[in-house]
Amino acid sequence: MGTERGVRDAGELLARSFEAHRPRLLRVAYTMTGSLAEAEDCVQEAWLRLRGLDDPAVVRDLAAWLTTTVSRLALDALTSARARREQYVGTWLPEPLVETRSSDPADRVTLDESVSMALLVVLERLSPAERTAFVLHDVFGLPFPEIAEVVGRSPAAVRQLASRARRHVEDGRPRTPATEAEQRNLVEAFAAACQNGDLPGLIAVLDPDVVLRGDGGGKVITLRHVERVAARVAPIMLAQARRAGPMDIVPTRVNGAPGLVIRDTEGGVSVMAFTVDAGLITAIDFVRNPDKLARLPDLG
Repeated sequence: MGTERGVRDAGELLARSFEAHRPRLLRVAYTMTGSLAEAEDCVQEAWLRLRGLDDPAVVRDLAAWLTTTVSRLALDALTSARARREQYVGTWLPEPLVETRSSDPADRVTLDESVSMALLVVLERLSPAERTAFVLHDVFGLPFPEIAEVVGRSPAAVRQLASRARRHVEDGRPRTPATEAEQRNLVEAFAAACQNGDLPGLIAVLDPDVVLRGDGGGKVITLRHVERVAARVAPIMLAQARRAGPMDIVPTRVNGAPGLVIRDTEGGVSVMAFTVDAGLITAIDFVRNPDKLARLPDLG
């Protein structure tokens, strides 16, 4: 009886320890893959592997073991996903993370700049190894020797991967990032201009070289390709607003920054994320693929 109780207590302690690490593990896997579904699969598989050890007590540093395990699984998932994304209908965008005021930090990925839509879009341009090196070192602070175990290369090679990735990321990041209030004001002005059919007002909040990306996955109507330049993007946004009819526009936080959830009269849902630089909107990413919105919370 005592032995059984000891085993049960040890199992409960292991489960509690794992749950304490779960939010960070989800964030690692999501940042590496851009997919919450794949991230959850990676974290669940890591738990199964931990529980399947003959003696989990041999794991002296549980956080390091779990991070390495999840990272390897995420790298495998990202590598296999690349082929599918190349065959994707239209533009592939990361699965958006929509935050509600009632979101429990224990049940969701921590939302901050490290999982911004702007960063995740840039990370899509990297090779799986470059992305892994950058995410694990620059975002999560892992030393190069530990990352080398994940990608199967030398620490020196991993350092070079991270350096190359860092240059790409820096090129894609806003030079003059907005404050929370500045971005919220721009997003509200954008929404008002779309609702009112205000072309000059919409152009006024867009950078002249703004980029518009839409992801429908071939399941709903959206952009066929990336659009650029405010003079083209603004009329497209107004035309879409007219076709949708009366819309329910809910300001919220998308990947840690002010964004929008839009519902049209036909039940269609879109999540919009914005990148802001030097006081103007430089990128609009909107996701309509219902597969990527399956986890959309109830915003009331």
